[in-house]
Amino acid sequence: MARAKATDKASGESRREAIRRRDLRLKEQERQAKRVRPLVTPEGAALNLKIASASERAGAFLLDFTLQIMLIIASVWLIALAFSSMGFEGWQIAGSVSAVVVFLLRNFYFVFFEIGRKAATPGKRALGLRVAARNGGRLTANAVLARNFMRELEVFLPLSLLLMTAEDEISAWIRLLGVAWTGVFVLFPLFNRDKLRVGDLIAGTIVIHAPRTKLKKDITSAAPIESVAGYVFRDAELDIYGIHELHVLEDVLRQSTKEIKARVAERIRAKIGREKQAGDEDLAFLEAYYAALRARLEQRMLFGERKADKFDTGTKSDPLGGKK
Repeated sequence: MARAKATDKASGESRREAIRRRDLRLKEQERQAKRVRPLVTPEGAALNLKIASASERAGAFLLDFTLQIMLIIASVWLIALAFSSMGFEGWQIAGSVSAVVVFLLRNFYFVFFEIGRKAATPGKRALGLRVAARNGGRLTANAVLARNFMRELEVFLPLSLLLMTAEDEISAWIRLLGVAWTGVFVLFPLFNRDKLRVGDLIAGTIVIHAPRTKLKKDITSAAPIESVAGYVFRDAELDIYGIHELHVLEDVLRQSTKEIKARVAERIRAKIGREKQAGDEDLAFLEAYYAALRARLEQRMLFGERKADKFDTGTKSDPLGGKK
């Protein structure tokens, strides 16, 4: 009797924890959905793009700015080292060459990386971001130049005013103007829905998420998906459940007790019409079914079919954004 009560108590706690995790997951999904923007390309294809947050953009800029400073210091040091053996004349040449290199790194660091195929600086790539055109078209060189040259007015010019060392009344007013200028431009992304800089508004660009994705091997194969522990599941066995059940199963694997895992495994076997074989372990079965179900759902998503839960008969997405 006491053991049954303890089991029921553990089951209740696990159920409450699963509900709490589900609520947190739904709230996070709702928050992330607010960052998704529909974009129709010139070819008529509808894309749902996730915009970068202000903190992510600030982090990418700090990474790039740090790398930019390191490149400038390393370049000047190497140039000075190369011309140091030529005496005074060598130092003059080194100064001239260094000035050119600093100018190029200072003004074209961001342009060089964003005008390339990846449309992202090293800082943006580290955070999974890239620059895109807001009209859905190709990112042009003019747009890249415009958004980056505006950075001079947004950041570097007011910073240079702030670094002025004169202490007279005029320089104090100029410094105050620099503080106000910097505040307006730096905080500007916080006061618009798409977290755009002034340079983005002028250039018609937007910074979006472009995380690296890796699909599972043979995900488009029509053959049954083989998962861990030697289990093989047919498509009919996997098509019973949807995305919601996948999340629930994930919570069961992470949080629940051994008894709950056994009951869930028994319920899944009954649902898909599979008998428990001698030597089958419930945990191995659940992990195998979770991996196979996830692969199957991703496989269907590749073909525009999204199954929300076990009650969903399956919807196929239209390339223009609707459903069939």
